[in-house]
Amino acid sequence: MQSLKFEIGDRTARWSPSCVVRDFCVQNEENPRAIIHLDMDCFYAAIEVRDRPSLRGKPVGVGGARDRRGVLTTCNYEARKFGVRSAMPTFMALQRCPNLIVLPTRFDVYRREAAVIRGILHRFTSIIEPLSLDEAYLDVTAHPSAPGALAHEIRTAIFDKTRLTSSAGVGPNKLIAKIASELNKPNGQFEVKQENIPEFMRDLHVRKIWGIGEKSERKLEELGVKTCSDLQRFSRPKLVDVFGKFGLDLYDLCRGIDHRPVEPDRPRKSLSTEETFTVDLTTLEQCEERLEELFQDLMADLAQKESTREITKIFVKLKFNDFTRTTAERAGLQPALEDFRSLLAEAFARTGKPVRLIGVGVRFADTTPENAQMNLW
Repeated sequence: MQSLKFEIGDRTARWSPSCVVRDFCVQNEENPRAIIHLDMDCFYAAIEVRDRPSLRGKPVGVGGARDRRGVLTTCNYEARKFGVRSAMPTFMALQRCPNLIVLPTRFDVYRREAAVIRGILHRFTSIIEPLSLDEAYLDVTAHPSAPGALAHEIRTAIFDKTRLTSSAGVGPNKLIAKIASELNKPNGQFEVKQENIPEFMRDLHVRKIWGIGEKSERKLEELGVKTCSDLQRFSRPKLVDVFGKFGLDLYDLCRGIDHRPVEPDRPRKSLSTEETFTVDLTTLEQCEERLEELFQDLMADLAQKESTREITKIFVKLKFNDFTRTTAERAGLQPALEDFRSLLAEAFARTGKPVRLIGVGVRFADTTPENAQMNLW
């Protein structure tokens, strides 16, 4: 396959789809990185509607059974008009949209489409980091084309081959690209250039920053913070005082600064969610009250990010007020609230100390050529 010669400043390099020049992937003012966040639009539901034209224009969800334990993996935009969303319990989705058509997942079909899309992306760069089954970051810094035009070319190639639409965000780092990809969905894209970052971040709601969930948002509201410009008023020491080490990240992120590299093909070994409490929990009952919300957060993350991975263990982690910690885990169980309660009781009984952090999570089976669940990319 032919490589392309191009020049940046006084340096010359060659680019080919299988060989990306990483020397140019370091962000700086003269040569900012070019990152694309590509997000397939309602991937599973879009495939179902494409394959069944009679569903076009109707609210469609894909996922679990209709009982209380079922969770939607995704839904189309017709369903979202009723307040239905991904990772919502199926019974709740049906309450909001009684005409919702709930279809079972067909992962063999989704993996087949994934392989096609992955092949298209690798025509443009080998630096691809999957976030979940339907989205990924691409580092195209070394590509000779303008990143905005390149994102459009990639999206067009995907649609021509699969008849599936996608949306993209283009920016000099992962944070900006991820936020930008949400602005013109579905089937659109948005680009933020390096010089426009201060303006872009100024009025942005802090919830758009990665790592800020409902709990962090409540803390920020207590400080009178709603937008990134509000957050920029606080010093690093103050943010560290409120959020711990995450405060260091927040100081940069609210200014649109993000040095994380695009990391190809590194499947996670586990998925978890945790909460640090402002007041220590002193009884098992208090811990159990917090457990259900953490469990629901974990199930939502699993549905959105790792819905096809094989789970081998579940675990509960506790950190005590003296900063010691313990983890209780079980093999051979699927995530269920009752089992997490049992692990919580086991971990709490080991010391009986006041608890300052609870975490719940799952561990995945190793991905091997024989049993790997294929990522979208």
